[in-house]
Amino acid sequence: MAHGFLQSFDASLQVFSGGTELAAQVNPKAVEVMSEEGIDISSHVPTHVNHYLNEEWDYVITVCGGANESCPAFVGKVGKRLHIGFDDPSHATGTPEFIDSEFHRVRDEIKKAFARFYLEEIIKMDLAECSCACCDGNCPDC
Repeated sequence: MAHGFLQSFDASLQVFSGGTELAAQVNPKAVEVMSEEGIDISSHVPTHVNHYLNEEWDYVITVCGGANESCPAFVGKVGKRLHIGFDDPSHATGTPEFIDSEFHRVRDEIKKAFARFYLEEIIKMDLAECSCACCDGNCPDC
């Protein structure tokens, strides 16, 4: 979902994502909740993080709750390594309504956090002077 949001903020960004658990496809519920935001991630292909270990990166951002502790070390050149952690909604258990609410909650948290990351880190906006406490009216939420 973070990958989808970053590319929706700026189509010129090169964004790659990798997981620590191998999957055959992107979680269909993630595809569904992102489509509600007008973002199509259905063509994304799950890639194991090991595929990227020896590459050069401006940013390496871990997003899952335990990923900061369990991600392998990147041995290539990394400009900045950040951890912006979220619960993994695919691990939610309970009623279909609860699972659905977890995907929506995490999607919304990812959107807000990565909008902030994009504005502060990529386009270097000073959010300290922001009138909406997030982005001075320029983020995807405004």
